[in-house]
Amino acid sequence: MAESVLKKEQAHLDHVIEEIKKAEKKADSKISTAKKDIHNLSKDFDTIHMNTTTYSGMMDTAMSVRTQQQMLDERENSWQHAADRLSTLKRLEAKPYFARIDFQEKNGQQPETIYIGLASFSDHPDHFLVYDWRAPISSIYYDGELGNVSYDTPDGQETVNVKLKRQFQIEDGVIVTLYDTDEAVTDQMLLSALSNHSSNKMKSIVSTIQKTQNAIIRNTKDDLLFVQGAAGSGKTAAVLQRVAWLLYRYRGNLSASQVVLFSPNQLFNDYIDQVLPELGEQNMVQLTYYQYVNRRVPRLKVATLKQRFEQSDQGINDKAVRLLSSLEYFKAVTNYAKRLGTDGHLHFRNLMFNDRVFVPKERIKEIYYSFNRTYNLGNRLDGTKEELTKYLNRRIGTEMRAKWVEEQIQSMSQEELNVLYANHPQAFANDQAENKFLSRMIVMNAFRPIKRAIDHNRWLNINAQYVHLLRVTSKIINLDNFCISQEEWRQYVDQQVANLKNHQISANGISVYLYLYDLLTGKRGERDIRYVFVDEVQDYDAFQLAYLKFCFPRAKFTLLGDLNQAIFTHENSKKLLKELGTMFDPEKTSVVQLTKSYRSTKEITDFTREILLDGEAIEAFDRPGELPEVIINNSQAGAVQDVMKTLQKYQDQHDKIAVIGKTLADSQEISEQLKQQGIDNTLIRTENQRLVDGIIVVPSYLAKGLEFDAVVVWDANDNKYPEEDERQLLYTIASRAMHALTITAVGQVTHLLDRVNPSLYTIQNNS
Repeated sequence: MAESVLKKEQAHLDHVIEEIKKAEKKADSKISTAKKDIHNLSKDFDTIHMNTTTYSGMMDTAMSVRTQQQMLDERENSWQHAADRLSTLKRLEAKPYFARIDFQEKNGQQPETIYIGLASFSDHPDHFLVYDWRAPISSIYYDGELGNVSYDTPDGQETVNVKLKRQFQIEDGVIVTLYDTDEAVTDQMLLSALSNHSSNKMKSIVSTIQKTQNAIIRNTKDDLLFVQGAAGSGKTAAVLQRVAWLLYRYRGNLSASQVVLFSPNQLFNDYIDQVLPELGEQNMVQLTYYQYVNRRVPRLKVATLKQRFEQSDQGINDKAVRLLSSLEYFKAVTNYAKRLGTDGHLHFRNLMFNDRVFVPKERIKEIYYSFNRTYNLGNRLDGTKEELTKYLNRRIGTEMRAKWVEEQIQSMSQEELNVLYANHPQAFANDQAENKFLSRMIVMNAFRPIKRAIDHNRWLNINAQYVHLLRVTSKIINLDNFCISQEEWRQYVDQQVANLKNHQISANGISVYLYLYDLLTGKRGERDIRYVFVDEVQDYDAFQLAYLKFCFPRAKFTLLGDLNQAIFTHENSKKLLKELGTMFDPEKTSVVQLTKSYRSTKEITDFTREILLDGEAIEAFDRPGELPEVIINNSQAGAVQDVMKTLQKYQDQHDKIAVIGKTLADSQEISEQLKQQGIDNTLIRTENQRLVDGIIVVPSYLAKGLEFDAVVVWDANDNKYPEEDERQLLYTIASRAMHALTITAVGQVTHLLDRVNPSLYTIQNNS
């Protein structure tokens, strides 16, 4: 690249930074003015004369307060807008842009030049010095080569002739390097970005978005976008940029609160929570599937992430789990609930008042089934509520004459009486009228819990209904299809009933339980949510995904994951694509494959893909590094020494280092032994902890989605990893490593490495 080009570009960069600094001063000034105005307006509130002696005085006072409040709201909005603007400008000042494109709209016209960065910036109206990476015109940087390129605009498709693509690496206002290319992102630029050290927070990838990632980000036509991506292929990063793009594209019609991301665990939520703010957007709703369902059943204990992993690991009740998690069972539950409207098998509970039966369940059942057979579940429910409310109102008059009401009136303090009198501003005609009024108020207050119970459907016995569903499952579905005998199913149900009595429910059971409840109560889902993202979708089953679709009926879904990393659903994950095809319109479904892995060095990617039986499709990005290392030791103490030496070597070269054990017990074991040897580390026990600096020790199921500069796999011997279906788990653990990977084993290393080409790793036998 000619020196003169670099000088010109640096001069342009200097000019842009200078204009950004001017804009920062203006934003600072606006913030100061708004703060001063807010302070003065707040003081003015104290000076408003409160005139409540006449009706007109009260109206004048109310108008004054309202005017002051409106002015205060305007100043606070102005302050917030200026503060947001200043935050964006500060980000732009450090790196105003990362790319330049020159293009010609029509033959014979002068080429236009635009610079692309994290956000738009103009020095005066309609004169943009930097274009937001999400602007329609910016798409031609990511999508096309030189020459004619088409891109979508709000007014339709446009075609331009791209003459130049230039990429910049800028540090502290200085252009470090620049490249001219006919590609979207050069390997040099990617290599530079990927060679950086890992951190506790995921970063945005707007400067290195690939063409296939851009297709994911800007997709608007599909109801279902399924992203199958190899470990480290950038699928999660691309989807986070997609959220930012959607919020930009539909500004004013879409808010962050209408977007939900289901992630693998809370630890991962913490890891990604800076990406959208870095792009100038608010975070969407982030939670795990089990957080979502847990909040609806506060009285039940749902199996934890640790329990689910260890249960899956031991293969307990595998056949029953396959049944409960199937799409076939989802349809069976749907049909079961529909029949409850007419078959008389719905379970009810008594409505209680003062420890006595107020409305017996037999009477509620009679009301529920008294409606015409054409009534659907929702209408039948509403009709029953209405009848119960009428009955409650009729009982007020009867209950007013009860002895306990008179006793309560006699025992009330003057203060308590005054609270009731506040609802009757005029004087009473006589003592009888006063007593009648007080009796009515006391009874209505006492009946409030009953009214709440009616409104919240507490007269339905959902626990008994769920048990009934399990008991009749053999009649509504063919158990032979799941290789389950009648006796096996009976024993399984008995165990679930015992658990339910102890307020416990399985991970699969909770989805069935809530779906059944929603059907019985006529719930129609959260209709305000417009976009749902599900990360690590390979660990979801068909029932859960069908239930999420039911919960968010108006949302478009983006599902992303790697079917090679299924650590909970194992082989069932392979059927996922096929089953999704029956849930969504095939005409509005897209499947995107991301096969190239960018996270790890070529050596680590080549090694990890051979752990899999069908890993050939995974492509390694050509970033060189050291071969992974396998260290075998006959003794536990010797293996701990091996880990210590490896960690000491890694600490000199890398920032983020993780020791990954299979289970929490394994991780606790190595964490304690390292501490005894003077190696400081942080054990991640639960998903609610945060990633911290220094060496961390983490169980495999909490490492999902995370990445580290260097990874040490603790004790991958043949006893710990004996099963064929644990290939996916070992692959997931090993593929967390970006720059360095060591696998240790006490005794014989797992046979899951037998098919890996010996030339792809080094082996050290310290036995």
